[in-house]
Amino acid sequence: MLPRVDLPEVLLEVFSWTGADQTFTSVTGGEARLRDLPVTIAALLVAHGCNVGYTPVISGIDALKYGRLSHVDQTYLRLTTYRAANATLIATQAAIPLASAWGGGLVASVDGMRFVVPVPSVYARPNPKYFGRRGGATWLNMINDQAAGLGGKVVAGTPRDSLYVLDVLYDRDGGKRPDMIVTDTASYSDIVFGLLTLAGFTYAPQLADLPDRKMWRIDRSADYGAFQDAARGRVDLVRIERNWEDILRIIGSIHTGAVRAYDVIRMLSRDGRPTPLGDAIAHYGRIAKTLHILRLADEPTYRRKIKVQANLQEGRHALARKIFHGKAGQLYQRYQDGMEDQIGALGLVLNALVLFNTRYMDAAVRQLRADGFDVRDEDVARLSPFVRHHINMLGRYSFQLPDLTGGLRPLRDPDATDEG
Repeated sequence: MLPRVDLPEVLLEVFSWTGADQTFTSVTGGEARLRDLPVTIAALLVAHGCNVGYTPVISGIDALKYGRLSHVDQTYLRLTTYRAANATLIATQAAIPLASAWGGGLVASVDGMRFVVPVPSVYARPNPKYFGRRGGATWLNMINDQAAGLGGKVVAGTPRDSLYVLDVLYDRDGGKRPDMIVTDTASYSDIVFGLLTLAGFTYAPQLADLPDRKMWRIDRSADYGAFQDAARGRVDLVRIERNWEDILRIIGSIHTGAVRAYDVIRMLSRDGRPTPLGDAIAHYGRIAKTLHILRLADEPTYRRKIKVQANLQEGRHALARKIFHGKAGQLYQRYQDGMEDQIGALGLVLNALVLFNTRYMDAAVRQLRADGFDVRDEDVARLSPFVRHHINMLGRYSFQLPDLTGGLRPLRDPDATDEG
C-alpha cells in the first residue's frame, strides 16, 4: 500500500513535514537563504549517503548545477547541521502512533558497521577479515526501539566496540536517554558492565554460550542451591569499597563530559590487564552481569526484548547497505571529519526513509481499520520500517515534489497492476 517514489522525493517530502532542511545553515552565519536550497540539500544527501558522487544528481536546473552543489556542500553541510537535522527527524518519528506501538524510546542498541577505506588515511586501520589488504573504519551507531537512529561515531579499523559504547550513548543527536542498552558479544567487558551500571543504564549484551557463562557470588560460604557450581566467582566488596570515591569521580567525569569514556576505559586497562581501579569497577560490573545472566535464563520477555532490538539494528544495517551501494561500501575520505560527514549523510537518509515508511504505514493501518479489517496490535508491533522495494535508490533521481493535499500521497492499491 506504500506509494512508489524516488529517494530524493522522499527527502523533500520529509523536509516538508519536519522543516529539517531549515537546520542546514551557512557556516558564515550571514548568508541569505538560497532559492530551492532543499533541492540542493536533497541532492547532496543522495550523492554522499548513496556514495555515488555529484554526477548522477547534476542537471540543468540552477539548484542541481555543479557549482551550486559544491558551494552548498562546503557551506551548509557539516557534522553540526547533520546532527540538528537528525534531531528533528527523531522527534517527529517519536510522535507517530505506530512508532509508539514499537516501543517507548527507552531501549536502544549499539553496533558497528564496517567500511573499506581504499585511499591512504591515518584514520583507517587494517583488518584482513573485514577489509582484505586495505584499511577500513567502523561506524558505531545507535538505534532505539522506535527505529530512530540516535547518532553514531566513526572509529578507525575494527576496535572492540566496548571501548566506545559509552561515548556513543552520551553523544546522541536527539531522542530520549535510553534506559536499556543492547549490544552484541563484541561490545561486552566486565569493566563496561560496571561503568554502564554505575551510569544508570541496564546493560543487556547478547552473550554466546550462556550455559557455560561464569557467575559471581558475594558470600563464598552461602548455599546457592542449583547455582552452587555456576556461581564459582567471588565479588570482592572490599576492593570496590576501597576505590569507591575514585569510581564515583570517574562516573561523574564521564557524565559531565569532562573526559571521554574511551580514554577512561583505556586508562583502566594496561597491556590487556585491568589496573587496581579498573579491577574494582569490573568487580562491581560482575554483580550486574550475574543478574543479567539469571534474567536471560529465567525471563522469556527479557530475552525477547533483547532479540527484537538486535533484529531492529540488523534491519537498519541491511537498509544502510542497500543505500550506500557505491563500490562495495567503500569510503573515499582521507580525513576523520570527511568520513563523519559522509556517514552523517547516510544516517540522515536512513532516518528519513524510516520516518517516511513509518508515517505511511501508520496511515495504512488506520485506513485498514477504518475499512473494517481486524488489524491486531500484536501484528502492528511486528511491522518493519525498513521495507525498501517501493523506493528507487539507484539510476533515476526525480526532485519533483507533488502537491500533497492532506500532507500525504494517496496510498497505493495493493491489488493494482504496477506500471512499468
